[in-house]
Amino acid sequence: MKIDASSAPDIAWQGHHGPALAGLNGYDVISCTVCGFAHAVPLPTPEQLIAEYRDRYYSDEKPTYLAHAREDQDWAQLSQDDRLHVLERLLPPSRRRLIDIGCGPGFFLQTACARGWECEGIEPSQQASEHARSLGLRVHQGFFSADYAKGLGTFDVVHMNNMLEHVPDPVSLLRAACHMLAPEGVLVVGVPNDFSPLQIAAAANGLPRWWVAPPHHLNYFDFSSLAKLLERLGLRVVERQTSFPMETFLLMGDDYTKDPALGRACHNRRKSFDLALAKSGLNDVRRDVYRALAEAGLGREAIIFAVRS
Repeated sequence: MKIDASSAPDIAWQGHHGPALAGLNGYDVISCTVCGFAHAVPLPTPEQLIAEYRDRYYSDEKPTYLAHAREDQDWAQLSQDDRLHVLERLLPPSRRRLIDIGCGPGFFLQTACARGWECEGIEPSQQASEHARSLGLRVHQGFFSADYAKGLGTFDVVHMNNMLEHVPDPVSLLRAACHMLAPEGVLVVGVPNDFSPLQIAAAANGLPRWWVAPPHHLNYFDFSSLAKLLERLGLRVVERQTSFPMETFLLMGDDYTKDPALGRACHNRRKSFDLALAKSGLNDVRRDVYRALAEAGLGREAIIFAVRS
């Protein structure tokens, strides 16, 4: 969706410039004409983020994340299998080497390993990387960078989920990830689908722009801006996926933005929707629903598969 920012003030910062879309916590979020996607200014340096994500993110910002991730894994495995299903269609059986950058507690890697993939991960959080290792996974604790990538070799798949929104220079990290791909390898990128039509509709009906959350979310992508960025880096977009559009609950009157208990209840309802289809033998229907939503630019996540030529 193209955001109408014609009446917004233009902001410039260290070579970045564009109309302001939102502001919070001393940051402006601009639709950057230089980068081609929305991001916060001023951008913190990588050094400013190291302690936050290495030591505090899961304990301070997301203290219930690991417990909820364990509780949700039966449901989350549906989307994990969806991604691996696409990858196994795109690549021959002999090509099953995968790295997950920002692998969190390791559940996606665990699912991939169970399907016969050769896997490893990179994760900055000490708490999350220790959990992943407790699952028997090979996980490096550290911050991914071009220098870090040089020692890791090449992969048939590079997977980056809910990671690009957090970093000050997503273009450099994507370029480094591309260099790790073997020819005809696949890059899978998942980010929040922000400034989406359903979010804009909710905000137009009086809700705050709850998805704007600097400094933890620095970058704001949608399907269009993410696809264009991957294509600028020389990749060919071949598939799009998404997940249940949580904003529909807001449009139906369930304002979970300031009520974590209600948010968890709405989350459980979307889990029930997905699991009911799967248990009914209608997994293909569920996949078709989300593929159609993705093509329309809807859904909570923008997930794009792109091939290195």
